Amino acid sequence: MAEMGFGFFDCLLILSLLFKHVTCQLPNTDYFYVSDFLKKMGSNSYMSHNNSIPVFTWKGVQCDAKGENVIGLKASGLGLTGLIPDSTIGKLTKLRFLDLSNNRITALPSDLWSLGSLKRLNLSCNKITGSLSNNIGNFGRLQVVDLSDNDFSGEIPETISSLVSLQTLKLAGNGFEGSIPTGILRCWSLVSLDLSSNRLNGTLPDGLTAAFPKLKYLNLARNEIYGNLFQGFSLDTFETAFYGSLNSCPIAANPVLFKRRAHIHKVFTLNLALALTLAMVYLLAGLLFLAFNCRKKSRTWLVKQPSYKEEQNMSGPFSFQTDSTTWVADVKHATSVPVMMFEKPLLNITFADLLSATSNFSISTLVSEGKFGPVYRGFLPGGIYVAVKILVHGSTLTDHEVARELEYLGRIKHPNLVPLIGYCLAGDQRIPIYDHMENGNLQDLLHDTREEDSEGLSTLTTWTFRHKIALGIARALAFLHHGCSPPYVHKDVKASSVYLDLNLEPRLSDFGLAKLFGTSLEDDEISGRSPAYVPPEFSQLESDDTPTPKSDVYCFGVVLFELITGKKPIRDNYPEEQEANLVSWVRGLVRKNQGSKAIDPKIRDTGAVYQMEEALKIAYLCTAELPTKRPSMQQIVGLLKDIEPTASQ
Repeated sequence: MAEMGFGFFDCLLILSLLFKHVTCQLPNTDYFYVSDFLKKMGSNSYMSHNNSIPVFTWKGVQCDAKGENVIGLKASGLGLTGLIPDSTIGKLTKLRFLDLSNNRITALPSDLWSLGSLKRLNLSCNKITGSLSNNIGNFGRLQVVDLSDNDFSGEIPETISSLVSLQTLKLAGNGFEGSIPTGILRCWSLVSLDLSSNRLNGTLPDGLTAAFPKLKYLNLARNEIYGNLFQGFSLDTFETAFYGSLNSCPIAANPVLFKRRAHIHKVFTLNLALALTLAMVYLLAGLLFLAFNCRKKSRTWLVKQPSYKEEQNMSGPFSFQTDSTTWVADVKHATSVPVMMFEKPLLNITFADLLSATSNFSISTLVSEGKFGPVYRGFLPGGIYVAVKILVHGSTLTDHEVARELEYLGRIKHPNLVPLIGYCLAGDQRIPIYDHMENGNLQDLLHDTREEDSEGLSTLTTWTFRHKIALGIARALAFLHHGCSPPYVHKDVKASSVYLDLNLEPRLSDFGLAKLFGTSLEDDEISGRSPAYVPPEFSQLESDDTPTPKSDVYCFGVVLFELITGKKPIRDNYPEEQEANLVSWVRGLVRKNQGSKAIDPKIRDTGAVYQMEEALKIAYLCTAELPTKRPSMQQIVGLLKDIEPTASQ
């Protein structure tokens, strides 16, 4: 009987598990809706799954504790294409987290707005068109919304006022028009707001300071918004708030560069002391006048204060009617703040020389904008042509620690790295100084019109030259990974990080900068990168997201694909396929042994096609989904040398 009892309950257990699996696939269940959604959207992930495997075990699907409802769906970069049908994800009534970023989605389902439990929504880097539905106000629990880099148009709906729990709102890189809705002032919990690169216009809503007491990041750049500097915000909030805006907003001219909160108190204290001193001077003057019973008209004992216009001229473009609250205004006695030059230590250069060389960091000398800050060009005394980078983020490191790290970075020399030749610590700003790279960066040369317009860079349309660039980048990364102690992970390898010097040698920039910020930046701010270069392991639920040498390898593979195909990593034309990005398109061709179809027509006839196909296979290895399957940068250097074009090519 005991044996029979055990067998009976054992059978019950097996039957219950089987029944649970079967019901998971039945219509009108969360698992059915997820499966149906992925199938209808043409997901590569769905096609690779066996229908006998329960959906709740699929990668990117998160269930509640009972295993009955889907509460999280992460389907980033799965090749989802077209309109999302109704009665699919819109039926996941318990859904809290939805990430459909980096796909080719063009429209949203009407029942999406019924997901009242949603807390995080990421639809960035798709092709969604049309206006943003007023029904977005239904998401009362929403905390994070990222709709950036789509094709939304029309006005931002006023119903956004219902999102009272919203902490992060990213609408950058769309075509939103009109003014910023006043309803946004009711989103009291906002910590980060990015409305940059739209067509917004008009004046800033009144009461922004009181509405957003927690705001730490604000970006309204590249719009046509007018308004005055908000009193009461943390000045760090405005690092890039209006940079690139084509308007006359008094705080729109330059991002960079506001001083730290602690210095507000210091400036206030100094101003108060100065005012008291002047008052004492006036009092003493009056007493002297009375004591001597002077008959003549009293001499005015006034210390001349510069007018607003004079202050603005003295401080360059950083003064935005802020009464010396910008970081440049903090740097007193600019001629006494030294600039350390590693190879010319006896050269007497100061912060004043940096101001002069860059026309007070004028936008006319701006070279580029990176995630760490803007870069300006200029000539220092002695005819040194330099690129001056302003690190806009704060740092928890002391001046001594920053100087020590910069001096160490200055000792890292390699023919394919942009050399750090000096630095300046001006007030709270950390300012690395590099050799200027005369021929710009790889992204502009590959994907902009400069290639055809610049006679000197016509060699970029040859296989020999593109191979030279690839090998140079690989050598730089191999040196950082294997030749430095401790090893360096670059963390931001992309086409725009590769520059060409006067001799057209490729040089990798921005290595080691993340260390300068200590713990003052969140991980996603330090290691954050363009969506086109995000390794697949970073897109997984509960992933570590810690950059490693193998994540650098993946990014190098993307750049190598760009070099061979001449195409952008996302948002380009990928023939014969409807893939979401360059990587998935080329990897599909290589798997079918059709890699030659991806070769850039501009270079096809300039070298051996088999070498280009082999290079595509190397990039294929670099972009493997599992980091352990990717080669090291040392191995990649060897593979690229094996297919190096001969001098005759």
